[in-house]
Amino acid sequence: MPRRPRIRLAEVPQHIVQRGINRGPCFFAEEDYHCYLHWLQKSAGDWHCAIHAYVLMTNHVHLLVTSDRPDGIAKMMQSIGRRYVQYINRSYRRTGGLWEGRFKSSLVQAEDYLLTCMRYIELNPVRANMVNDPAQYRWSSYRHNGLGQTDERITPHSLYLALGKEETERLTEYRGLFRSELDDAAIADIRLALAQGQPLGSERFSEMMCAAVGVRRAQRKPGRPMVKRDQGERVEDQSDFGF
Repeated sequence: MPRRPRIRLAEVPQHIVQRGINRGPCFFAEEDYHCYLHWLQKSAGDWHCAIHAYVLMTNHVHLLVTSDRPDGIAKMMQSIGRRYVQYINRSYRRTGGLWEGRFKSSLVQAEDYLLTCMRYIELNPVRANMVNDPAQYRWSSYRHNGLGQTDERITPHSLYLALGKEETERLTEYRGLFRSELDDAAIADIRLALAQGQPLGSERFSEMMCAAVGVRRAQRKPGRPMVKRDQGERVEDQSDFGF
């Protein structure tokens, strides 16, 4: 079956996930995380990409990125992948690939889902029972977005900046978003969008994004268990999706 074409548009945030082969590890030591973050910053700058949120897990990576050119994110990921795999193979005297095929991506409707997607990304270590609080995890953007620690890789999105006029107000408001758990319907929406490579947002947003690049919008796969939304709408349960 041919692969679905990516939906790529400039100035629209994208949620990116790249996973290790067979869900195997892609980070083996502390230095590996530092190396990946170095190439993330370098490649983002080279390809005009703004990083809003990230988390590096043991066997996969989440990024929330906006580029001012349609191919910017794909070029950035290609650059990181090539340089990081070369580093890993050289450091550990191995050969071959590290990543499981193409990275997964979905366009994000910023007004409705950007902050939710940031929470989803930065709460990954909590959902994986690695820490009790996102601030306890070193390899994510939460300490910058929620605590104000310097992270030169991060470019705040306008919706994040709108949380408050002053930095202290923004940090307080952002931390407040993490007082409650992310609801199951939001998690299911995010995972389904990634699984299908489809936009994350309203029906109108999804249709507009697909039409803009001439891609047919995917239909939900039948036969899956569903999770109820508060409004009565139903979405697929993707609890076994892997991230």
